[in-house]
Amino acid sequence: MGGTWFLGRHIAKSALRKGWQVTTFNRGFSGRSVDDVEQVHGDRTSQADLERLAGHGPWDAVIDTSSSDFPPRDVLTAATALRPAAARWVHISTVSVYEGWPHQPLTDASPLLDCPPDADESYGYTGEDGSPTQYGFQKAGRERAVAEAFGDAAVFLRPGVILGPGEYVGRLPWWLERAQRGGRILAPAPAEQRIQPVDVRDVADFALTMAASDVSGGYNVTHPDGITFRGFLEACLHETGGAGAPVWVDPAVLVDEGVKQWTELPLWRTHSGVWAVDSSRAVAAGLTCRPIAKTVRDTWRWWAADGRPVDHPRWAEHGIAEEKEAKILASLV
Repeated sequence: MGGTWFLGRHIAKSALRKGWQVTTFNRGFSGRSVDDVEQVHGDRTSQADLERLAGHGPWDAVIDTSSSDFPPRDVLTAATALRPAAARWVHISTVSVYEGWPHQPLTDASPLLDCPPDADESYGYTGEDGSPTQYGFQKAGRERAVAEAFGDAAVFLRPGVILGPGEYVGRLPWWLERAQRGGRILAPAPAEQRIQPVDVRDVADFALTMAASDVSGGYNVTHPDGITFRGFLEACLHETGGAGAPVWVDPAVLVDEGVKQWTELPLWRTHSGVWAVDSSRAVAAGLTCRPIAKTVRDTWRWWAADGRPVDHPRWAEHGIAEEKEAKILASLV
């Protein structure tokens, strides 16, 4: 479900390399289809289109990468329609489904937000401090929708932040461009804070592992080793050749200066549970993660070679304005 950009595209390409037969289902409006897949175009909210899609089965598994723009009730409709034609459903979810995220350390057994499987797009709310989020409630409802249709034949992958070639959000590309520009770089202390972004290609491979397995339930998909923020910026500087010097600033100062967490300085957030997500169950089930420095390298190579992600509104949210950064840095002298 999807299959033309970022994670969906990597899943389709990796599956083809494994010799699998692949069908992609999307509207055909964004991204370019991978060669050698069976392309089926349609609207996943249309019962007629879903029934037509089911006629192209049966399949060993559905991997759903495209549910984020749809309420739980639409996911329930799709999962119910495809259940007779698919043995399993691998659903790409998020750590935002947890009640405790981003404030508490999380395991796969942590409590989830409550949302019914037939909820519409209005269900849920966003808290005053930005958590929980309506997005998280909706994602939790989508999981329940799939579980209602597929039961123990459903697997839920819950990534934190996914980076890598083809990224459409703009987190890593922004840091890479900032590193290339050089100079004094506003950086969130502590420099030794470990972060857990995971490479899109590793998520894709794990999704295929789950599709070929007989396991069920939820799996946190975060980098088991991570990297320090210092190591992350050093990798960005190294790959881009930027002559930059990070200036590590106390988070309280950044907050006082009105720097927006998670967006103006991508990957920075002060909540203690953001980068405390245990992925040991996924690792035991076959998740392997390349060093994050390699993700940085390969993303820069893609970006420097005129990499162009699918146009997405979230891109504009990321990165602090040069004038604002310069003003904050000047105040620290």
